[in-house]
Amino acid sequence: MFETKPKKYTDLLGKTNRIVEGTIIKGNIISLADFRLDGELIGNFQSQEKIVIGPKGVVIGDIECKNADIEGKFVGKIKVIELLNVKDAAIIQGEVIVGKLSVEPGADFSATCVMNTNLTNSIKNDGTPTTEKADQ
Repeated sequence: MFETKPKKYTDLLGKTNRIVEGTIIKGNIISLADFRLDGELIGNFQSQEKIVIGPKGVVIGDIECKNADIEGKFVGKIKVIELLNVKDAAIIQGEVIVGKLSVEPGADFSATCVMNTNLTNSIKNDGTPTTEKADQ
């Protein structure tokens, strides 16, 4: 009578994972939904959706996602399929590959940057990377 069915991927849309300030993760994260990081990640992050790195958030590693808002610190290589928003308090160091880029005045953007509107997301629906490469 009260059977519950497993949630489909589409049920995850609009939901956000969150890592709070004071949490340190050493390893890789693969997320099918949006993700907010106010803690620290030492490792790689992959998502078909959006990552938000809050003002106290730190990522040291590589990121691949659809959209990103960075207000904290990022060191590594980031590939954003659509739009990367860099807020005024952000610190970005490394390599940036984006479809579109927005940088607010005051941000520390010390990175090489390639803008390419033909990027494709190489994360499959099950969260595993594909072997496809974007044209650069």
